[in-house]
Amino acid sequence: MRAAARIATAEQAIAAIPSGATVAVGGFVGAGHPEMLTHALEQRFLKTGTPTDLTLYYCAGQGDRAERGLNHLAHAGLLKRVIGGHWNLAPKLGKLALANEIEAYNLPQGVLSVLLREIAAKRPGVITQVGLNTFIDPRQSGGRLNARTIEPLVELLTLDGEEWLRYKSVPVHVALIRATYADAKGNLSMECEGLIGEVLPIAQAARNHGGIVIAQVENVVDRIADPKSVRVPGILVDYIVTSAGVMHDQTFGEVFDEALIVSADELAGIEPMGFSERKIIGARALAEIRDGEIVNLGIGLPEAVAAVAAETGRLNEITLTVEAGPIGGVPASGLSFGCSYYPEAIIDQPAQFDFYDGGGIDIAVLGAVEIDAEGSVNVASFAGRFAGVGGFTNISHTAKRLVFCCTFTAGGLAVEMEDGALRILREGQHPKFVRQIQHVCFHGPSALARGQQVLYVTERAVFELTSVGLRLIEIAPGIDLQTQVLDHMAFKPTVATEVRTLEIPKH
Repeated sequence: MRAAARIATAEQAIAAIPSGATVAVGGFVGAGHPEMLTHALEQRFLKTGTPTDLTLYYCAGQGDRAERGLNHLAHAGLLKRVIGGHWNLAPKLGKLALANEIEAYNLPQGVLSVLLREIAAKRPGVITQVGLNTFIDPRQSGGRLNARTIEPLVELLTLDGEEWLRYKSVPVHVALIRATYADAKGNLSMECEGLIGEVLPIAQAARNHGGIVIAQVENVVDRIADPKSVRVPGILVDYIVTSAGVMHDQTFGEVFDEALIVSADELAGIEPMGFSERKIIGARALAEIRDGEIVNLGIGLPEAVAAVAAETGRLNEITLTVEAGPIGGVPASGLSFGCSYYPEAIIDQPAQFDFYDGGGIDIAVLGAVEIDAEGSVNVASFAGRFAGVGGFTNISHTAKRLVFCCTFTAGGLAVEMEDGALRILREGQHPKFVRQIQHVCFHGPSALARGQQVLYVTERAVFELTSVGLRLIEIAPGIDLQTQVLDHMAFKPTVATEVRTLEIPKH
């Protein structure tokens, strides 16, 4: 007879975590994150000083840039090592890494999510070209973030005459996951969750390495009627912690919104954007998307593309996807990013990255913190913080076409339209086009070798990637090429023989 999953309090379940364990935590921003469990783990450490020397493993960033999510675990002594895909939402973790108080790795989110399946199957890792010629390449930093971090987790291989990276498997001993319901045998379903994430491979990895699986659920039911709705079978689950809705908001931005878990024939309800530099960039990026294409939109400025698409009636002509698993609908923003409003389907995150990594995205619209002369892009570090790459490295490596979006300068930029011309009311303090970027997260020359088409869209100028670097191809009306573009760049791009006019939305 197999033992039934034990219904326990968060404190009882967390007490079973041994020192020195590798703890894998599921979730995406706040969706699917087991907030009650990470909070209980923090409280146990503060009260008892145990457990200690944990390795934290997570794929997508989880937090609210303040206290929630993985910020709970940011205590020297509690953690020895962190292996994560995105750090910006948990700045307390980032401070530990920057202070050299923990070992810290930043590896691609898509690689980490797929790697969980390899860990579960006790295979030696993931072999992929994602990350080559970026800071994750072992010829650069190998994804290691500070001097304390020594062990290489990424290895360079040559297979059939091509370079590849092997991301090494690490054992997982504890799984902290979340679902909506558990039945009497511990089977888990996710009816009210905005995503599936990687709950199954996390649980399988912990179970197959002799560890424990702790599941936070909203309620326990006698039976889950449809076995196909079970996302994690009870044979994997050791402890069930019932939240009754406490610390179980659907996302860190929404207590619950049915629109995140149902589909609709028509997509509506998005407020029109007022005029701004964001709208200029969103409209120009949207112009690159062709009817019928499958699209990924990054977090931040690329979200403007969805708003402009809604305003211009194009949402039903394209399919927007999110790396967390939603397909179709409209990606949510802010602390609900990772979910979508009225999605057509929601698949698990590793499966979504399988599709992405194989070239399934027609076009990706992504943000950029810094850009250099060869078209390489940094998104990982800025303003004294380390944000990390998240899914950016997977997506930028494999999408057929790329549009990087950013304001031409950052930090106080203000613009307006007057008589059909763009006016710079106040220039930003920080240039975006620099001589040397801090971290290579996307490598321009490699993209050209792969045959990718790449654009860089700002509110005043548009560039394309060529064999000799960036070429300016469009400029906004009212903008002076020399004083308002070239003088704010640390390198000189080539300029097209015929520079087109960047079209500006009228309102």
